[in-house]
Amino acid sequence: MATEIERKFLVISEAWRTQVQRSEQFRQGYLSNNPTASVRVRIADEQASLNIKGMTIGVSRPEFEYAIPLADAHELLNQLCQPPLIEKTRHYIEYAGKTWEVDEFHGDNQGLVVAEIELSSADEVFAVPEWAGKDVSHEPRYYNVLLTQHPYRQWSEAERA
Repeated sequence: MATEIERKFLVISEAWRTQVQRSEQFRQGYLSNNPTASVRVRIADEQASLNIKGMTIGVSRPEFEYAIPLADAHELLNQLCQPPLIEKTRHYIEYAGKTWEVDEFHGDNQGLVVAEIELSSADEVFAVPEWAGKDVSHEPRYYNVLLTQHPYRQWSEAERA
């Protein structure tokens, strides 16, 4: 079984932009979301996948990902996934020996920018860049699956704080 261990932070400045090594466009939607798992279809540039994530337990959770034909992914996103879809640009940055992914959201989640780092263990020590602010790893409203149900553009000022 594969396990995803990641931490998520709000991005608090534009300083990260000068550190980007590469970027890719994402479009994703959810076929299913229930208390035990979510099933997501994702297109990253020209690669498509079906992803199954288990319920979050701390900062780790079971995750399975399978390549699928690009045409199938387009059909699934356009016909079976509940709108709104997640649209974002993912920027990759190397910092202190780790790869950080900065997600800049578009569409209904325009204005939200978060940084994620995947870890080898939940207690792994890592350096946090100066442009990464509050750790929101344990705040479900920042999960992509929940951003389809309550997009960032609908958040109150209190929710954005």
